Amino acid sequence: MDLLTTLQASPTLLISVVTLLGMLVGSFLNVAIHRMPIMLERAWQAECAYARGEEPAPQNKYNLVVPRSACPQCGHKISAGENIPVVSYLLLGGKCKQCKTPISARYPLVEALTGVLSGYIAFHFGYGPQLIGALFFCWILVALTFIDFDTQLLPDDLTLPLLWLGLAFNISGSFVSLSHAVIGAMAGYLILWSVYWLFKLIRGKEGMGYGDFKLLAAIGAWLGWQALPLVILLSSVVGVIAGIIINIRAKHGLSSPFAFGPYLAIAGMIAMLWGPVLTAMYLGQAQ
Repeated sequence: MDLLTTLQASPTLLISVVTLLGMLVGSFLNVAIHRMPIMLERAWQAECAYARGEEPAPQNKYNLVVPRSACPQCGHKISAGENIPVVSYLLLGGKCKQCKTPISARYPLVEALTGVLSGYIAFHFGYGPQLIGALFFCWILVALTFIDFDTQLLPDDLTLPLLWLGLAFNISGSFVSLSHAVIGAMAGYLILWSVYWLFKLIRGKEGMGYGDFKLLAAIGAWLGWQALPLVILLSSVVGVIAGIIINIRAKHGLSSPFAFGPYLAIAGMIAMLWGPVLTAMYLGQAQ
C-alpha cells in the first residue's frame, strides 16, 4: 500500500501528516512575511532610479531563498536544527543560540497557527482535490494577513496567484462552478472598488488600498459570488471591532488607518469552512 492510499484510508494519519506539513510551511511563511516587503521596497527603489534615468545602486542578492536565515542582531546563521517549527523555539528558550537576543513569538505562532489550520482543513475536507486547494488558500491567506498587519501591503505576488489558483481549481468545480467563480472574482473586485471611490468622493481621501480589491476578488474566485455577502459582513464586523480595540489601546483616534486585509482573510477562511452552515442558519432565523 503506497503512502497516498494509506492517507486516504486513514483520516487520523492524514490529519497528522497535514498538520506537520502545515507547520513546515508555516516556517517558510515566516520567511515570506519578513522578506516580501523588503523585496518590494528594493524593487520600488530600482524602478524609481530607472524613472530618474539612473542606474539602481548595486545590492546583494535577496529573495525568499538567499541569503540564509540569520539572527538580525548578531548575524548567526540559523542551522537546520534551530529551524524545526515550534520545537526549536522552545528548546532555545525563545532566544538566539549565540547572542541570546529574544526571538519574536510571532515565529512559533505562525508555525503553530498554520499547522492547526492545515490539520483542521484535512479533518473538514478529507482526502481529495478540495484538501489541496483549501491548503493553498489557507497558506497564502496566512502570509497576506501578517504582511498586511506589519506593512498595510497586500503584495500582487500573492493576491494575483491566489486569484488564478481559485479559478484553476474551480475549472472542475472543486468548490463552485467556474461561472460562479469568474463572477465572484469580478464582483469581489468591483464591490470594494466602488466603495473606495464612493468614500473618496464623499470624504476626499482614500479609505482602503487596491490590494483589498484584489484579495476580495481572489476570495470570490475560490468561493463564488454567493459567498461575498457573508465575507463582507464578517470582515466588516470583525474589522470594526478590532480597529476600535487597536486604536483605543494605541491611544489613537478612531480615524487612524488600519489594515483591512487580515479581516477579509479571516472572513474568507470562515466562509470556506462554514459558509453554507452560517448562511443556512441566517436564512432559517430570517424566515
